[in-house]
Amino acid sequence: MPHVSINSEEPGIRGLFVYSPETARPLNALAEVLLRGDNTLTRGERELIAAYVSGLNECRYCTASHAAFAAAQLPEGMPLVDQVRADADGAPISDKLRALLAIAAAVQESGRKVTGALVESAKAQGATDREIHDTVLIAAAFCMFNRYVDGLDTHAPDDPAVYATAAEHIVTNGYVPRPGQTW
Repeated sequence: MPHVSINSEEPGIRGLFVYSPETARPLNALAEVLLRGDNTLTRGERELIAAYVSGLNECRYCTASHAAFAAAQLPEGMPLVDQVRADADGAPISDKLRALLAIAAAVQESGRKVTGALVESAKAQGATDREIHDTVLIAAAFCMFNRYVDGLDTHAPDDPAVYATAAEHIVTNGYVPRPGQTW
């Protein structure tokens, strides 16, 4: 049971968005820009960063959601997402993405944990300044989203089909709801 009466059966952040549409708008807009906007990192890679950070934060709802969103947009699907979440260093991903995930993990601990060595390692693997910037911002934003969801004790469904359905919606429509939609 959430810590506040959100008057919605929607799980996780979706219920909070119904509760507070005025905060939902800018948060959805931020997610849209970070995870779906023009970028040299694919949408699947950016969703993978979100899922990875959410997993490190132990946020069940955001981890399951963004794992499904990443899997729906990566050719290797959920097996790759699960490998990255279990062992990013040993997962079959590019060295650049591995270096960016190391930066994301540092952000999850503290922004001050992002060292020049981590940044230089990512650059040596071909990461651009924009990719490094966006990785830091995705990781920081998901620390906030995770704390918002868990801090209000929202519901996280156990059924993977719930997240797969949400993934279809996000992949097709994005994060910014059309007029009349609640999420």
